[in-house]
Amino acid sequence: MRIVSIGGGPAGLYFSLLMKKADPGHDITVVERNRADDTFGFGVVFSDATLESFAEADRESYTEITGSFAHWDAIDIHYRGAVLTSRGHGFAGIARQRLLDILQRRCAELGVRLEFQTEVGDLAAYADADLVVGADGVNSVVRGRHAEQFKPHVDWRPNKFVWLGTTYPFAAFTFLFKESEHGLWRVHAYRYDASTSTFILETTEETWRRAGLDQADEDRTIAFVERLFAGELRGHRLLKNRSLWRSFPTVRNAAWHHRNVVLVGDAAHTAHFSIGSGTKLAIEDAIALAHALQRHGEVEKALAAYEEDRRPEVERLQRAAQVSLEWFEEMERYHGRLEPIQFALSLLTRSLRVTHDNLKLRDSGFVAAVDRWFAARAEQQSRAPALGARTPPPMFTPYRLREMVLANRIVVSPMCQYSAEDGTPNDWHLVNLGSRAIGGAALVVAEMTDVSREGRITPGCTGMYRPEHLAAWKRIVDFVHAASPARIALQLAHAGRKGSTRRLWEGMDEPLPEGNWPLISASALPYHPHSQVPKAMDRRDMDTVRDQFVRAAQMAGQAGFDMLELHMAHGYLLASFISPLTNRRTDEYGGSIENRMRFPLMVFESCRKKFPKHKPMSVRISATDWAPGGLSGEDLMALTRMLKTAGCDLIDCSTGQTVPQQRPVYGRMYQAPYADWVRNEVGIATMTVGAVTTPDQVNTLLAAGKCDLVALARPHLANPYFTLQASAWYQQMGQHWPPQYLAGRDQAFRNAARERAEMRDLRIKARPASHEVTEAGVKKAA
Repeated sequence: MRIVSIGGGPAGLYFSLLMKKADPGHDITVVERNRADDTFGFGVVFSDATLESFAEADRESYTEITGSFAHWDAIDIHYRGAVLTSRGHGFAGIARQRLLDILQRRCAELGVRLEFQTEVGDLAAYADADLVVGADGVNSVVRGRHAEQFKPHVDWRPNKFVWLGTTYPFAAFTFLFKESEHGLWRVHAYRYDASTSTFILETTEETWRRAGLDQADEDRTIAFVERLFAGELRGHRLLKNRSLWRSFPTVRNAAWHHRNVVLVGDAAHTAHFSIGSGTKLAIEDAIALAHALQRHGEVEKALAAYEEDRRPEVERLQRAAQVSLEWFEEMERYHGRLEPIQFALSLLTRSLRVTHDNLKLRDSGFVAAVDRWFAARAEQQSRAPALGARTPPPMFTPYRLREMVLANRIVVSPMCQYSAEDGTPNDWHLVNLGSRAIGGAALVVAEMTDVSREGRITPGCTGMYRPEHLAAWKRIVDFVHAASPARIALQLAHAGRKGSTRRLWEGMDEPLPEGNWPLISASALPYHPHSQVPKAMDRRDMDTVRDQFVRAAQMAGQAGFDMLELHMAHGYLLASFISPLTNRRTDEYGGSIENRMRFPLMVFESCRKKFPKHKPMSVRISATDWAPGGLSGEDLMALTRMLKTAGCDLIDCSTGQTVPQQRPVYGRMYQAPYADWVRNEVGIATMTVGAVTTPDQVNTLLAAGKCDLVALARPHLANPYFTLQASAWYQQMGQHWPPQYLAGRDQAFRNAARERAEMRDLRIKARPASHEVTEAGVKKAA
């Protein structure tokens, strides 16, 4: 097979040596525009997991590469006069030029032709090749020549960064956060040989411009940075290597291959430097591509298999990298607001790939310090009795909203059951909500309950507008209070334009075949083109609906609910006023976010006056519509500030479901960044929901300060005893178990203790030496 790699970086070189090693008969050429000793940047980073794949792929280069490594297992975080250290992170660095030298020699040994200082302008010169590999980086010529087939998208990020080196040998992977008169600066630094470190400086464009660095050349940049970080560099100098200020491009392609042409590394995708090395991703691509070609004789079939196998892992990492880069872009939100230990935990878990529990495996002392700090703050905030000698994980700490004190941070999210009879909840609702209350959740939120018959989504939806409804709900509330320490909330709503539809299992959001009722909304826009067209509400309609909400709020108080939540999300009536996608009004209830919030705020304030003052009220919002032209970030900040001013105690952050053409970006805990944003920018308590499935994830979100409560929906459908099961796993005897279940509790605790011990033993046996768990240090900066 004749193979041409356009690009002689790590991806092109490593792929070529693997293919030549697999079959010396392959005719392989690497074409590189630069000289053999040209390189950009300084050092690159690899994790232990990557090194294992190196060893399997090519033992010879693995031995030479690892022999050149600088190893570390600690991360140092310099923040507001403190240095916080977390250990147990297995990483290694190597000079990029040293890595290239090793790979170039290995290619030469195996018979790969290396053509340096060769510009590639026209791929026609390689028309006779069986395979053309585009390994030519972010500004890929190969990708550009086939842009119509690859369909690239490049997202240029707003922050500015410069890649420098330094003669100061940092002992750990080091994050420096420093304020100056111009703004806040972030440094990512790590040693890659005995005497040299990479030093990446990042900041916002505004800070960069205020410092005058938009006019700076390399020398002026170095002089500025050396002055700014003189204390941290301790007399050492910075190094330059085409060290120009840049914006990071996140590269994505709809396709990675076309006929016999394939993209690898930065040509195919990029992931922000805050989550790891692009070199790591590129070499993993090379390994995967070589394996695919060795498994499949036909090139096009092999390229399809490569992309099918590799793309999901890359996209997972890109999603994590997106969360990580946004953390750094927006860290002014955290700096000075989070205490040092929580800031450090937020940094370490920013991508949500490192979590509370797996960080505890790496560094039990650090996580123990986090848990102690969090528990102490929880005791203070809730004014609850001391938690005892055994420090609980964050999910088992109390939380106060007005006079309501929750025993833990787990909430059963409202989930429509579509099983009511003319709005009246029945035994199904008693068992559904009651079982989850005795299952250990501190707060159970009853399903979306409508304030009028015409406000229902489906004929099976619950209501709070008839005396029978009050009596039925009181029966459920009384059971929850008698059988458990759980608190129970009612979510009030009006379906608006999404009403008069079939039950979920009969066709979600599909109109009823018969028996429809009239719909109202902010504007006369149907949900689907074939949906019923709602009436655009006039002021009389608004007054009527406001009074219906007030009546329902008063009934909720009479039924004994501990909290009231108003539903202003998912495209229902109140939400239809908030989103510009569903509000096309030209009167005082349309246009600006202040106008769009006018009616929802009127409803909230009216209900707040009638619901008992000592009981909290929350609002569920769609923090984004996941659609072009939808709610903006500025809108989100404005509307949550308005709700806070109106007396809202908690923002329940959901997203989307405003329009059917939404394009959500799903992933683990994918809605948590919105709760984080609102909590730390607006200064109001938040609850996150969505793709949170494990107690570990709950602890991670809480400890990092991303939210105050965590609501779980589907996990509670599968396991009503989610919280009791977690109490056994974490050995939290303080969690309430019904006396009828105490025999099961003891067995659950024994089984969980045994399982944790077995898992710990297995992990210790499998852990590389660099992952040895050590105590973390928290020390004052010199």
